[in-house]
Amino acid sequence: MGVHECPALLLLLFLLLPLGLPVLGSPSRLICDNRVLERYILEAKEAENATMGCAEDCSLSENITVPDTKVNFYAWNRMEVSQQAMEVWQGLAVLSEAILRGQALFVNSSQPSGTLRLHVDKAVSGLRSLTSLLRALGAPKEAISIPDAASAAPLQTFTVDTLWKLFRIYSNFLRGKLKLYTGEACRRGDR
Repeated sequence: MGVHECPALLLLLFLLLPLGLPVLGSPSRLICDNRVLERYILEAKEAENATMGCAEDCSLSENITVPDTKVNFYAWNRMEVSQQAMEVWQGLAVLSEAILRGQALFVNSSQPSGTLRLHVDKAVSGLRSLTSLLRALGAPKEAISIPDAASAAPLQTFTVDTLWKLFRIYSNFLRGKLKLYTGEACRRGDR
């Protein structure tokens, strides 16, 4: 290793250390570190708070379908981890589609705010990262295939018409079903 590559490696390490993440940690278990999911939850909550008082700039020109984020804890705790994974993957798919649609509507609006645009872009990026982290954990995404989905209860959805409501669903989904599922999957070591 030459003299010039060493400072670049040190710079990368110094950039990663403030995140509080293990630099050499296993990517498949990264989502099991509570700080990782809490970072995404914080970003979602910040977006929700930033859009809470927003009126015209936060209205969407069409209703967007989102997953129902309510959790029946009694039923959830009785589910197999694979059933929980299916609910999370289905919810994540609907939520990702909703955020992407919200982003498209927002970009095409007359006067997109820079701050709001940043929150929407962070949500898109966050959902992509969470999807990758769930794949690395080994969450059985194949559970949402057609044969399995036919035997499962359909995902409950409803529509929203503002960015605030969209971000509230995003925040609730991360704090609810996603956090419950990853906590259980990480405890059991299911990968």
